[in-house]
Amino acid sequence: MIVEILVAAAAGLAVGFGARHLLGRRNVVVSERRATEILNEARAQAEKVMKNAELEAQTGIFKKRDSFEKEMNEVRNELKELERRLNKREESIDRKIELLDRKESGLSKTEQKLQKKTEDLQVMETDLQAAIGKQKEKLLEIARLSEQEAKEELFRKLETDLSGEMSELIKKRLDDAKDEAENKAKYFIVNAIQRYASDFTAESVTSTIDIASDEMKGRIIGREGRNIRAFEKATGVDVIVDDTPGVIVVSGFDSVRREVARRSMEKLILDGRIHPARIEEIVEGTKKEIEETIRQTGKQVCYDMGISKVHPKIMNALGRLRFRTSYGQNVLQHSIEVSQICGHMAADLKLDMSLAKRCGLLHDVGKALDHEMEGGHPEIGADLAKRSDEIKEVVDAIGNHHEDGEGRSVYTVLTAAADAISASRPGARRETFDKYIKRLEKLEEVAASFEGVDTSYAIQAGRELRVIVNSDRVDDAVAMKIARDIANKIQEELNYPGEIKVTLIREKRVVEFAK
Repeated sequence: MIVEILVAAAAGLAVGFGARHLLGRRNVVVSERRATEILNEARAQAEKVMKNAELEAQTGIFKKRDSFEKEMNEVRNELKELERRLNKREESIDRKIELLDRKESGLSKTEQKLQKKTEDLQVMETDLQAAIGKQKEKLLEIARLSEQEAKEELFRKLETDLSGEMSELIKKRLDDAKDEAENKAKYFIVNAIQRYASDFTAESVTSTIDIASDEMKGRIIGREGRNIRAFEKATGVDVIVDDTPGVIVVSGFDSVRREVARRSMEKLILDGRIHPARIEEIVEGTKKEIEETIRQTGKQVCYDMGISKVHPKIMNALGRLRFRTSYGQNVLQHSIEVSQICGHMAADLKLDMSLAKRCGLLHDVGKALDHEMEGGHPEIGADLAKRSDEIKEVVDAIGNHHEDGEGRSVYTVLTAAADAISASRPGARRETFDKYIKRLEKLEEVAASFEGVDTSYAIQAGRELRVIVNSDRVDDAVAMKIARDIANKIQEELNYPGEIKVTLIREKRVVEFAK
């Protein structure tokens, strides 16, 4: 049994090994066949990739060759163009060289001719000098004068002959210049007056207020006059309540205060409640309204006249001029008129029209403050303009438009002329001619009443009084006292707007006659 089992096992092992060998061999054959197929496929793909790469390489070579040929063609074209330009420039240079050669040849010939002419001129000059010397010798021999004496005699004769003609020519030129200047000045002034015309409304130092009945007068006066006293204290004006039916009068030199009083009184009459507390309340409110009106007026005037960059202080002063009068003339309307006339004259003279209008508009700005500060309105206005950063032409026009000093600018002259035109035109100032003459005569009479005064003259529409004293009877110390006394007497006895400048002159004159 055991032997059979062993034999069977050995037979089984032999069969197993045989089957395994056969199966392994089969697998090897299959694997070799599969490997051969894969290798063939790889070779086919490699050949395909090689062909594609060769195609792409050939295509790239063709493209680069085309690009290179194009670039080479462009370079060849540029070289040809450059060669053409060089040839053209070379031809131009050749022509210029040929032209220069011809010019050089011509210059050489001209130089030779000039050299010959110069030599001829030198010979002629030598001959001429010799001839002149001979003529001088003959003239000196005939005249029996030395050379220096002959020159002096000739100059004296020429001076005598020409002096009369020169004097006549200078006189004629001066006369023509004066006539032309006068005619042009008249033309500019008349043209400016014709181009600007303004209506004028006179204002006084009193304002009349209508009331419904005389009963209102008693309410305005109040018990024992307390209402009217409170009103006058709050406004700084005088209230005149008389027997005139239906009206009361507000009087005051300060036009702003008078306007505040007039509006306040009208509000109190409409309101009906008239007592000290209500009066103070109404007056304070009216003052604020007037201040706002002043600001708006100044702003509007500057806008209407085309004046820009005006300091608020000057703008406020312009607004106050609406309530200011001078010789019965509204100062704001007068300033606007002067500004327009200045602008027209500046345009005719080809000057800065805007600057001229600015000078004219601001020339009387000092009148808004002359009741608050000492000095004349030109000095006050010039100081205000200077502190408000106005340019020197404007400051000079404001300070010297009454010819108080030397005006350094042409705009000062224009402002003075326009101011005189506006003040002197018919209807501008309410004061009648008779009153004007009487006021000037009264000024001169006051000055003549002092001992030592020879004569006196009221000038500048009564703004200045010139007094001439006897230098033998009045010395410097007494002259100063007389000037001060005259000013004090004018201030005490006369009524006048603004201020009056007293100028006293003391000089020594010696006169002799030649018989």
